[in-house]
Amino acid sequence: MVLGAAARVASVGCRRLVCSSSHASPLLVSSSQCRQMSMDAQSVSEKLRSSGLLRTQGLIGGKWIDSYDKTTIKVIHPYLPLDFKATGLLLLASSYILSPQVNNPATGEIVADVACMGVKETNDAIASSYEAFQSWSRRTAGERSKVLRRWIIRPVWQWRNVFHGSQMPMKLKFDLLVAHKEELGQLITLEQGKPLKEAIGEVAYGASFIEYYAEEAKRVYGDIIPPNSSDRRLLVLKQPIGVVGAITPWNFPLAMITRKVGPALASGCTVVVKPSELTPLTALAAAELALQAGVPPGALNVVMGNAPEIGDALLASPQVRKITFTGSTAVGKKLMAAAAPTVKKVSLELGGNAPSIIFDDADLDVAVKGTLAAKFRNSGQTCVCANRVLVQDGIYDKFAEAFSEAVQKLEVGDGFKEGATQGPLINDAAIQKVESFVQDAVSKGAKVLLGGKKHSLGMTFYEPTVIRDVTSNMIMSKEEIFGPVAPLIRFKTEEDAIRIANDTIAGLAAYIFTNSVQRSWRVSEALEYGLVGVNEGIISTEVAPFGGVKQSGLGREGSKYGMDEYHEIKYICMGDMNRQ
Repeated sequence: MVLGAAARVASVGCRRLVCSSSHASPLLVSSSQCRQMSMDAQSVSEKLRSSGLLRTQGLIGGKWIDSYDKTTIKVIHPYLPLDFKATGLLLLASSYILSPQVNNPATGEIVADVACMGVKETNDAIASSYEAFQSWSRRTAGERSKVLRRWIIRPVWQWRNVFHGSQMPMKLKFDLLVAHKEELGQLITLEQGKPLKEAIGEVAYGASFIEYYAEEAKRVYGDIIPPNSSDRRLLVLKQPIGVVGAITPWNFPLAMITRKVGPALASGCTVVVKPSELTPLTALAAAELALQAGVPPGALNVVMGNAPEIGDALLASPQVRKITFTGSTAVGKKLMAAAAPTVKKVSLELGGNAPSIIFDDADLDVAVKGTLAAKFRNSGQTCVCANRVLVQDGIYDKFAEAFSEAVQKLEVGDGFKEGATQGPLINDAAIQKVESFVQDAVSKGAKVLLGGKKHSLGMTFYEPTVIRDVTSNMIMSKEEIFGPVAPLIRFKTEEDAIRIANDTIAGLAAYIFTNSVQRSWRVSEALEYGLVGVNEGIISTEVAPFGGVKQSGLGREGSKYGMDEYHEIKYICMGDMNRQ
């Protein structure tokens, strides 16, 4: 298959792994050594396990299962090709990456061994999902809505004292996802590394999609079309597309799942989720809560492990009618090609190269605060991060000074450390990529105002960095940095800003800072991007459409428009309607 072949081609120079199965083929071992968990990390892990949320098996047909051959394969930090963003599909990184021993990127500590699944398990998950679709799609919108709401809000009965000492049962509301926000946040921090406060914020963000689509399930409307003949009646129905293959990334291990699974289940589809091998535990915990909420067996399946095999199985199966993917543009293109033989519907949220444009008339404090949030969220590891900071001549030096002062106050540390706002990068490949971008810029005349090197904490921590005098011939102007580096680019006129901003194959997010309403409108319309923030750096929300143009993807997630991605439109013509 296309993806398996791509994985094998790209495996040159990657770290190789050692298989713990007694009957699996031995592979080469990296020179880096695994470190056992510290007592703190171990206590968090044990707490999660006792809560039932630390799952290491896959979910197929409502049952937690090991891989059929019982294999697990250990990995510390796979060296991904520097031009790829690590995504839900590690298939471009190495054909030897099967199922990781999940590690805390802040310390390298081992969190858990996860089952290694492949083509057989994936095919069974697809079959289970296809069977579940036959009944789930026939449930009313109201019934599906209730199940989704229980994923967030589960009713609990409790006896309460009322008048004169008598008692009566009272119906309370118990939030499954939100009530477990601490545990889920800890799990995200353990395997992904982002600060705990930010991780807990992701839980709330992720839960918002389930709540929204539980409501939106009941608002899927068709049409009655005025007929072209008096004896006809013309109708349009929206029907669920079928089984969905959802491939999700490591940088938002909960929210990127709920943003896909929420509308899919609400529409009447069933889903096979393939989470990133770097962060599978959050996906499994979310699936456990979905089972507790009453999502029927087979409606939601989770498989992880041998990425090439899983990807090939999802793409080859005619029962999978849609692929939804968040990750790099390079992988997205290969998915589109591999989905062609079975003509699957594809929605892609791919890489970005977001400009943050600071005009002379901008409020300096607002511009600094907004750009700081847009750039350094998740240590710069989001697809909508401000990748280029375009600053107009008249405010350039003042902004550079104020912005550097704000960046200097960011605290780098383990995600569990109180006050930490910047966690580690996901792996060594991310560090190497950032270092190469900075070296390229400096060699071509850029000046480092702040940071510019690995942090003294070691591991995969990198200092929050500000670089001035960046020009269009530098790599960081052209490619997604995916790290805590803010390049400052000077421009003179509004036309210059628009030209520089649009000079990229990407078109996901852009940001504008100005006090002119007229300018904000003009520039927003001229920018070739799917999302535009005006005087705001955090613009993602469940109620608004999220997606890009050009090579940043196809389709939209979130909002009412996100439901359309999971429907087929059927036209019905009823004739001979004048008969008495």
